[in-house]
Amino acid sequence: MNFALSRAEAAQATSLQSTRGQAEHSAGALEREARAATRRVASLSTELEDVSEVEYRQIRLEKVVLAGIYLTDFEEAKNSLYELAALAETAGSEVLDGLLQRRDNPDPATYLGSGKAKELAEIVKETGADTVIIDGELAPSQRRALEDTVKVKVVDRTALILDIFAQHAQSREGKAQVELAQLEYLLPRLRGWGESMSRQAGGRVAGGEGIGSRGPGETKIELDRRRIRNRMAKLRKEIAAMKPARETQRQSRRSGQIPSVAIAGYTNAGKSTLLNQLTGADVMVQDALFATLDPTVRQAKTEDGRIYTLTDTVGFVRNLPTQLVEAFRSTLEEVGEADLIVHVVDAAHPDPMGQIKAVHAVFETIEGALDIPEIIALNKADLASEADLAVLRSLLPNSVAVSAYTGEGIEELQALIAEMLPRPARRVDVVIPYTHGELVHRFHNDGEIELEEYLPEGTHLVGLVNQALAFELENVASSMTVENVASPMTAENPATTDSATDE
Repeated sequence: MNFALSRAEAAQATSLQSTRGQAEHSAGALEREARAATRRVASLSTELEDVSEVEYRQIRLEKVVLAGIYLTDFEEAKNSLYELAALAETAGSEVLDGLLQRRDNPDPATYLGSGKAKELAEIVKETGADTVIIDGELAPSQRRALEDTVKVKVVDRTALILDIFAQHAQSREGKAQVELAQLEYLLPRLRGWGESMSRQAGGRVAGGEGIGSRGPGETKIELDRRRIRNRMAKLRKEIAAMKPARETQRQSRRSGQIPSVAIAGYTNAGKSTLLNQLTGADVMVQDALFATLDPTVRQAKTEDGRIYTLTDTVGFVRNLPTQLVEAFRSTLEEVGEADLIVHVVDAAHPDPMGQIKAVHAVFETIEGALDIPEIIALNKADLASEADLAVLRSLLPNSVAVSAYTGEGIEELQALIAEMLPRPARRVDVVIPYTHGELVHRFHNDGEIELEEYLPEGTHLVGLVNQALAFELENVASSMTVENVASPMTAENPATTDSATDE
């Protein structure tokens, strides 16, 4: 069956994910403006053509038609196609139409089946589209067969997501991770045309050395595969070399035993807006999927004065490409290392439970993530109905309805974070000399004080602190005790000596 999907309908379907009203003079607005300045130029031809070099399949999307299949659940397939439309528009394209077909399994040859593929070709011709995007992952043979039928470029969901990541990557590590994921996706899908891909010659023949230098060589496509493997190996080394720096940053935050909270969730659920609301930061916010790729860490404070860190992480999506999960492994570790996860859910989305299921599927690939306490922040409560919110809160423990845009429910969320953050567990009763005022300051910031009084020898503190701070406090306190005990002994020794001499 056909499923018409105009651009207006796609925009309406994704308007529930809007992050709205950011000040145009803010740093986030400047970053959005910079991204907009690098959008693709319209009217670039993407038609298939005979080329002599390997095709790297970099997407230059313009006018696209979407296609997908489903078994029984039409509504789920429709929501997935709407999401694909949002992804396509995030990548800079215009969605013209959509098509859904009911079938038990993808066709091994063309994914859609020969009849539906011909129907898709007619839609492409009528609409003037130059690209077809399939809501699934295509085998190389399926993509080639579809291209031969529809006569325009065909890409799948994975290639589209990779393209968006390539647009939005900012840091050196992020760019390397995206490139590695793209190459892993590309390697089994290399395709070439004409004689250039089947030539074989020794290395010196290719350089024009001629007679006496002929011998077995590589085909052009084999050469490209080898170059890609070499580049992938280099990128893996670069990413591995960057990992210690991230771990050092993480350890420096951990050195003071400051609790960490990871903000995770579906893409465009409002994670960055929530981070700004909780911390007063000015992180870039954009109504686009995968607007945030690089983790952002900010500091926050509970009502009772305890300091903790908030980390904004990359968003997840249904069927997140495995290449991206592997490439962004070091980034996703921020979630696995957290003391608490704030799982942001778009409560106004047509299928919030499906989003939660997709996020938990990614958590399963992160070591230890499923064992970390979790708060469900039902965001965009100002757009959701009271009935939907009531149902979600009854189904999800530790959930709170919030609106990161209006500030509704933020205080309740902050109180729940404070309640679920790990508390200091080591009880100490120490006297800290006035020369070590920095330890008293840390006790105030990181511990829970039950008693504080000022004695002639120092500050008397009783309360709960973490293990590391307790060790430092007890060391300083014990050294002061030793000094106090040693001092009178030193004073008595001369008297004893003098009396002995007098005798």
